[in-house]
Amino acid sequence: MIAINNLTFEIGARALYDEANWHIKPGEKIGLIGANGTGKTTLLKIIVGDYKPTSGTISMAKDLTLGYLNQDLLSYSSDKNILHVAMEAFERQNQLHDEIEKILQKLETDYSEDLLHKLSDKQHEFEALDGYNIEYKAHEILAGLGFSEADTHRKLSTFSGGWRMRVMLAKILLQAPDILLLDEPTNHLDLPSIVWLEDYLKAFDGAIVIVSHDRWFLDKVINRTVESRKGKLTVYSGNYTFYLEEKAQREEIQRGEFKNQQSKIKQEERLIERFRAKASKAKMAQSRIKMLDKMERVDDVDDDNPSVNFSFRFSKQSGRHVVTLEDVVKKYPAIDILNGAEAVIEKGDKIALIGANGKGKSTLLRIIAGADHDFTGKAETGHNVSQTFFAQHQLEALHLENTALQELQSFAPKHTETELRTILGSFLFTGDDVFKKIKVLSGGEKSRVALAKALTADANFLVLDEPTNHLDIASVNILIQALQQFEGTFIVVSHDRYFLDNIANKIWFIEDQQIKQYPGTYAEFDVWFAKRKLEPKTAIPTPQPKKEEKKEAAPVKQQHTENKHQQLKKLNQDLSKMEEQISGLEVTIKQLEAQLADEKLYNDVAKMKEINTNYDKKKMELGHIQLQWEALAEQIMELEA
Repeated sequence: MIAINNLTFEIGARALYDEANWHIKPGEKIGLIGANGTGKTTLLKIIVGDYKPTSGTISMAKDLTLGYLNQDLLSYSSDKNILHVAMEAFERQNQLHDEIEKILQKLETDYSEDLLHKLSDKQHEFEALDGYNIEYKAHEILAGLGFSEADTHRKLSTFSGGWRMRVMLAKILLQAPDILLLDEPTNHLDLPSIVWLEDYLKAFDGAIVIVSHDRWFLDKVINRTVESRKGKLTVYSGNYTFYLEEKAQREEIQRGEFKNQQSKIKQEERLIERFRAKASKAKMAQSRIKMLDKMERVDDVDDDNPSVNFSFRFSKQSGRHVVTLEDVVKKYPAIDILNGAEAVIEKGDKIALIGANGKGKSTLLRIIAGADHDFTGKAETGHNVSQTFFAQHQLEALHLENTALQELQSFAPKHTETELRTILGSFLFTGDDVFKKIKVLSGGEKSRVALAKALTADANFLVLDEPTNHLDIASVNILIQALQQFEGTFIVVSHDRYFLDNIANKIWFIEDQQIKQYPGTYAEFDVWFAKRKLEPKTAIPTPQPKKEEKKEAAPVKQQHTENKHQQLKKLNQDLSKMEEQISGLEVTIKQLEAQLADEKLYNDVAKMKEINTNYDKKKMELGHIQLQWEALAEQIMELEA
């Protein structure tokens, strides 16, 4: 599909790529990974032609279609509603629709056979391009990305940048190009939308190249990993987890080769030094020197996995109950968030608060942190609790003229400079990086400084709202290590499932305006929640009962079986009704086709236009209900499995 040969791309005196090679094949789902600054986004822009390489070639077929999602689209705006913007993807279908409408208008005064043939040809092509289903497809993808039916009628310009980005993603997916180039597609999605996108991309027929810092997402979608590092592109034939394992093996081999070569070099150098002074051996010594000079050196393995080398300190332990919520009611004019909600955060809890955007996760965090007092009920902080609250708006509170080191010194004066530099080093600020002023740092670097500040606080309770935003994979790993070491209590909101699975021992989610708790890891919750979709009445697991209580557990399975049987019965009834509707529509469409084939109809233009409009409407209805039938049939098959 695309062949990259001997690609060199220079920025000033620095070569971002140096004779790099890579071939993208049909159907491959590729994760393009690498540290920040290694040129991943630049490479995508070179592929689409936004940037020109210094040397080398990018070859692809002339008719290859590309769909490119990039962060520059955040600034795109329009006064058209988002359904219209998304449907701009169907360029040819929209063109045909307009042409058909114009022909129908002309037929009111022009009854020529030539015009009728044109109408027939246009309608045939429109149907062949599935034009009757394009609006339904647009609705389906917009819904998958988190938009309600009411949202589809709102102007794009009324949405925030993140939501506008979702619309642009929907438009690109609707184009169904030969290859999708997606730069951080999950950045502005909530968990349900990320899961939906995963399923969509797994079923996508074309090739995909994804730049993402979401390890869980990459593992679910990709079957190839390409690492951008030191100006080269290295291909691994598996997902991200496979890449880590394969890279470790390659590095182990390289490390062994390096040690062996270094041992050989030292041995040769000793021989050269020994014989150089002897006239009889001088020629041999010179020969060995030349051999060493020509030797192709094996590089030592660089350590790309920085680790946390500081420990948290807090001066006092909290009481057993860190935060107690009782009968909490929180409402906004357009939505009720909590209604009589109750929960307790206990000492040692590591809680992940998850869910769709708009369900009130950040609101609940602010109530817990004491930053929101506009609610009824009780939110009580326990004995000896000292907390720190991290949220994205705190990036704006950083002092722009301070260096990274000064920012921490002003916040944590009890720490020595060595301790603070160690903490900053753990967050990838090494050497003179600690003297960079806040105003010149990138969004990700500012996030790391703000996180470092939060973690230097004398706090036994951390409240963290989206701490992984703007962080690359290496930085997320650092934060995971830091939180795994933390002996206090924390609650965190994040859409990064790998992060959550590695730090949480309890899952919270808001449902029916109540706080629900799952006692386990995110991976365990994910399995339970998937089953719950099929069996809606599945209860949240409770700790294992004592032996004498186990006898009472038997009827539960029977109840679940009955629920499943009842659900299957209802779904099959719905399927039968849909099949009747489909049969009825097919009969109606055949009748309308017979009428449209009757030449006498064209003597009555008004009647012909009425029948043609009705025909289009019925075809669209049929397309919609057939797609609904397929979805329902798949659901039944999953339940019967």
